[in-house]
Amino acid sequence: MHPLLASLLTLFVALTASAADNPELARIRDADDARVAAMKARDGAKLSDRLSDDLHYAHSNALVDTKASFLDLIISGKAKYLRLDYVKRDFSFPAPGMATMTGFFDVKAVINEATTETRICYLGVWRLEKGDWKLLAWQTCKVPAATPGK
Repeated sequence: MHPLLASLLTLFVALTASAADNPELARIRDADDARVAAMKARDGAKLSDRLSDDLHYAHSNALVDTKASFLDLIISGKAKYLRLDYVKRDFSFPAPGMATMTGFFDVKAVINEATTETRICYLGVWRLEKGDWKLLAWQTCKVPAATPGK
């Protein structure tokens, strides 16, 4: 096996194995659960507590929000999350004080008075800030519907 490939494989296994054993895993899951609950409840104060001031939030329609614009979107009701159910949610800890979250979720939302329901693929980046996990970056894309017969 090529030495670089072997090193990358070893690093991947170490990161994957360490995620389940990482003492921060429960705290970051709780932080994400609180973020999702605050989004559904349109609770600006609780949502703000889970978001980094440096937030970069890229939606599946390619619009990008800052912390302020994302909070406005949720609090104003321009975006209402009726359902957000994780299908898969995996964490890794690539560096001290940093975590990535990847997977899929099913969402039902009302965006600008139009209801949408879809499966989303996501990448979230969390950063430990003054002892609390904060969502630093979010990137999503819609998962296309399965093509019949394929």
